[in-house]
Amino acid sequence: MTNRVGLVGWYWLPVVMYAWLIFTASSLPHPEELAPALFQFASDKLLHAIEYGILAILCYRAFRHAAGPSAKGYALGLAILTAAAYGVSDEIHQAFIPSRESSGWDVLADGVGAAIAACGWHWCWKVERIARPLHDGS
Repeated sequence: MTNRVGLVGWYWLPVVMYAWLIFTASSLPHPEELAPALFQFASDKLLHAIEYGILAILCYRAFRHAAGPSAKGYALGLAILTAAAYGVSDEIHQAFIPSRESSGWDVLADGVGAAIAACGWHWCWKVERIARPLHDGS
């Protein structure tokens, strides 16, 4: 039982902490004041894609390794869906923050970023899994 709790914590705690970080940043009226160089470096939509791409990767890891055998096979879809749904909820949350606005384009960037990152992570995991027997034999 302790191992299962530790496993769940190891994979799900980063998801919860990162989601909290997103929520906290979304609660700020002017987040660009915190890291002006970051906002000058990249467009708002690219930052959304990266932000939710990271969330999707964390969700993929959690679904793949700590959500049970039935979720393991659906980890990719569940990760994309979870990250995109959190993006929708984040935009609704921002609608209630002074000087912030919600945008359907941001939701689209969140979903695209989540899909690209989760698919890329899944592909890397599959390639590594296929290549592992080649390296184990030498």
